[in-house]
Amino acid sequence: MYCSRFYGRNNWFLFLPICICLVTFSIYAQKKKNVAKERNYVSHANKAATQVEKINGGSIFHFTSSYTCFPEASRLNGHTYDSQFYDLKSHYSDSSVLMVVPDELHVLHDSIDIVFWFHGWLNNIDTALNYYHLATQFIASHKNAILVLAESAKDAPDSYGGKLEQPNVFRSLVQDVLKNLRSNKIISKSCKPGNIVLAGHSGAYRVIAYISQNGGVAIKEIDLFDALYSETDKFMQWLKKEKQARFINMYTNTGGGTDEVSIKMMDELKEQKIPFLFSEENDINEALLMHEGIYFIHSTRLHNDIIFEPDNFLLFMKSSPLLKSISN
Repeated sequence: MYCSRFYGRNNWFLFLPICICLVTFSIYAQKKKNVAKERNYVSHANKAATQVEKINGGSIFHFTSSYTCFPEASRLNGHTYDSQFYDLKSHYSDSSVLMVVPDELHVLHDSIDIVFWFHGWLNNIDTALNYYHLATQFIASHKNAILVLAESAKDAPDSYGGKLEQPNVFRSLVQDVLKNLRSNKIISKSCKPGNIVLAGHSGAYRVIAYISQNGGVAIKEIDLFDALYSETDKFMQWLKKEKQARFINMYTNTGGGTDEVSIKMMDELKEQKIPFLFSEENDINEALLMHEGIYFIHSTRLHNDIIFEPDNFLLFMKSSPLLKSISN
């Protein structure tokens, strides 16, 4: 009878410390397992050597980095969206980076400007580069800079930025880019990053917003192509911090909510008496965009059609006052 009362349900609290210890140990063991798994994937990815592809007017360098979005602990078991499962191996284990280096690149004053492009949902760095003609447009801008695409969620409907949302990881990615440029004798050992531009389409908004807050380096320009779905608080903070910068948000009525968020952000700018320029896409040109400031551009075209034909990425790059031109 004594034993029955001792182990009865009214005395469950006597086992609470043991249960807490067991749960804590289980969580610790799982985290340790995830970290080991993440390191294993990163180590395996970084074994790949740099590959070089010659294109008209430049070269594309492919390499891997430990400081891309993935692999990352919260996606080691994959991710489910709209009842569809996206596994680790196919979608969250790729640490690839590609760089577009113009033939006419000439490093000045021991610094190099860098443009980072982040792709949207159900894309990867290769499909985005090809479909949106990013390399062709970037080279045609004749900017004395390089274009970098770092892989995020590959061929998956996911805006999560993984490791690049964490403090100073983006700074390490920038250093990996410089390291690769040095190893390919494109820049000197003393060369440092110049102005850094972040650009992206659709679901890229989140990683761009987090980098603007946590990246560990100054971001001088942000160009969003129908990508303002959320995180306006982070973009507002960045705008208030970076006085000499340029922010372009081009949006459509077919982006699934980017028009509503864009209008709300413009209303917030008005309330805070922060000046910005609004224009329809048909009215924009290089002269209009060539100054630092805040630009909202409305397009009547479809969500996937605003980057090229006409070549708006080329226009944004060519008009950027933060990127040095080749002739300079």
